[in-house]
Amino acid sequence: MGLPALEFSDCYLDSPQFRERLKSHELELDKTNKFIKELIKDGKALIQALKCLSTAKRKFADSLNEFKFQCIGDAETDDEMCIAKSLQEFAAVLQNLEDERTRMIENANDVLIMPLERFRKEQISAAKEAKKKYDKETEKYCAVLEKNLSLSARKKESHLHEADNQVDNVRQHFYEVSLEYVFKVQEVQERKMFDFVEPLLAFLQGLFTYYHHGYELAKDFNHFKTDLTISIQNTRNRFESTRSEVESLMRKMKENPHDHKSVSQHTMEGYLYVQEKRSFVSTWVKYYCTYHREPKRVTMVLFDPKSGGKMGEEESFGLKSCTRRKTDSIEKRFCFDVEAVDRPGVITMQALSEEDRRLWMEAMDGREPVGLAQLDVTGFNVMKKFIYAVDTRGINEQGLYRIVGVNSRVQKLLSLSPPDFSVFCVRRMLPAPLMTYQYQRSFIKAAKLDNPEARVTEIHALVHRLPEKNRQMLELMMKHLANVASHHHQNLMTVANLGVVFGPTLLRPQEETVAAIMDIKFQNIVVEILIEHHEKIFRNAPSSAGGSANPQLNMSRRKSTDSKGPSCSERPLTLFHTPTHSQKGDLFLAFSFRSVMPHGRLSDATSPSPTSPRSPSWPMFSAPSSPQPTSSASSDSSPVRLVHVVCVSAVDVNCNTSNFSNSLRVRSIAGRKARALYACKAEHDSELSFIAGTIFDNVHASREPGWLEGTLDGRTGLIPENYVEFL
Repeated sequence: MGLPALEFSDCYLDSPQFRERLKSHELELDKTNKFIKELIKDGKALIQALKCLSTAKRKFADSLNEFKFQCIGDAETDDEMCIAKSLQEFAAVLQNLEDERTRMIENANDVLIMPLERFRKEQISAAKEAKKKYDKETEKYCAVLEKNLSLSARKKESHLHEADNQVDNVRQHFYEVSLEYVFKVQEVQERKMFDFVEPLLAFLQGLFTYYHHGYELAKDFNHFKTDLTISIQNTRNRFESTRSEVESLMRKMKENPHDHKSVSQHTMEGYLYVQEKRSFVSTWVKYYCTYHREPKRVTMVLFDPKSGGKMGEEESFGLKSCTRRKTDSIEKRFCFDVEAVDRPGVITMQALSEEDRRLWMEAMDGREPVGLAQLDVTGFNVMKKFIYAVDTRGINEQGLYRIVGVNSRVQKLLSLSPPDFSVFCVRRMLPAPLMTYQYQRSFIKAAKLDNPEARVTEIHALVHRLPEKNRQMLELMMKHLANVASHHHQNLMTVANLGVVFGPTLLRPQEETVAAIMDIKFQNIVVEILIEHHEKIFRNAPSSAGGSANPQLNMSRRKSTDSKGPSCSERPLTLFHTPTHSQKGDLFLAFSFRSVMPHGRLSDATSPSPTSPRSPSWPMFSAPSSPQPTSSASSDSSPVRLVHVVCVSAVDVNCNTSNFSNSLRVRSIAGRKARALYACKAEHDSELSFIAGTIFDNVHASREPGWLEGTLDGRTGLIPENYVEFL
């Protein structure tokens, strides 16, 4: 029930019913006054709490903005730079949000607190003052009326008439005051419907504006969030592979500490015996030799024990090359040949031990005598046959070049193959990678350049400095890998994935150190550039302005502490189901240069350590739930290095790869919902970009093997099947 209406005519009667109705209005007025008073108090407390929250969040944002990531190494990948800049991005978002909150707080005092206080002071207080005046006039009227009624009838007529006039005047004044009071009470009751509610509406509108600003800010931030999610996932996977490499190096150093002594980057010195041919007789003369790596200069001082320790004349020459001597080519042990720039012939030297020879050769960037023996006509023909086999039979195989063949089968194939083929298949056991130790550091340095065009230009120039046979073989491989990457929708081997597989092989460092392992990510980048730009790099000679001739392009890669904004990798991380050998039949691939250890254990740059909690899957390529292939145990305890070639078992040469790909399709019911397990950024218009936790509608199998089709925000596109789980 609402309040009863107050009629102005009742004010004159001053009836009990009127007073009862007026009393109910007065009680409602007191209740409203008390409520507004409490509301103002709570509103001020809310504003103060929001100020404290804003201050705390600003302090939190300042802490984020001040923290700087320090990454290992002299340069960072694009993913690492994105992550390093992420804290500043977070801080900027929080600061922006708090700026809007501050405006909302300042506005709240103007639109909520002050109007409520003004309504309470101007309206309710005025009604209370009118009530006091009404009560006073009521008391006065009653007193005058009682006094008039107590007059005797015997009084003079003039006296009685004067008393009646006084009562009329007081009654009239009382009536006017009553009217004003009733008018004020009703006015307050009516005005509170808008003067009281309107400030609350304005305050809520400010809140909505603040939250809408947050929504718009989240939409603007979504692109960076997606890129950052992918960068975090890429970095986590690189960490897994790098961690396994560091653990492997640590175990090797524990088992053979003498094999991992660090070599000075600047000099090597010690005694060497030098072969000198005189009158058809070879003699070995002892010299104290010093080698400086930077100018590549060798200094030899003749040592004669009969001279009482005095040193002989000094001889110096520039180093051209250093090659280990085969044991069967010379009677002496621990020998190596040195070619000089400024003197003819070959100088044969003998070290004091095998370890000493290794140190000298490492310091001189020495090579093995069989460095290019495999890059002959036979080697090229075999490689072309392998590439043809992959292009015609296995180009759409999921995990191509990633899934390792069973060790026992690989060994059987190697034993059945011609000698040239066997030697070629274990190139990873040879000391020199295809892109040579000589240019390994130069390629890494090029990958660390900040300008993407400079990276391509510098790598272009370096490729054409490689030996002719090496460059031709590299061109053959890159052309093939570009073809493999063009079928990544079927085989899931993107350019980035191929870089992870081939980078540690083609650019293997001469000395295995933690710093070298940290550069694996840049080895991958070099291979990615070679694949993406293979036509330009191999078909065209580098321009004279390229390479180191352009200092503006060859700026070193900036660290994340520079002013450059974060740039995220645009490649989505590819995760896919890895079929077991029972699923694949007798068709298997042995394309990754890995060490296949006994009992099926792998020791490559990307395989997880045995103790890794994610050991059931290769970190970067398979979903956690994907089953993994099991390798047969090898009777040989030594590791076997496998080349990137396809090995097709003769047992089942008619294996139909397309049937296998079709069998991997997800046979789901149309209309099912699915949740994203990982973030993915689309590489093509037909694909969907999303972050982890995204819900897709109408998910069903697509015609593309390994892909699903679903709907997100009204748009239908392709989704990698192992990126999602069905709800």
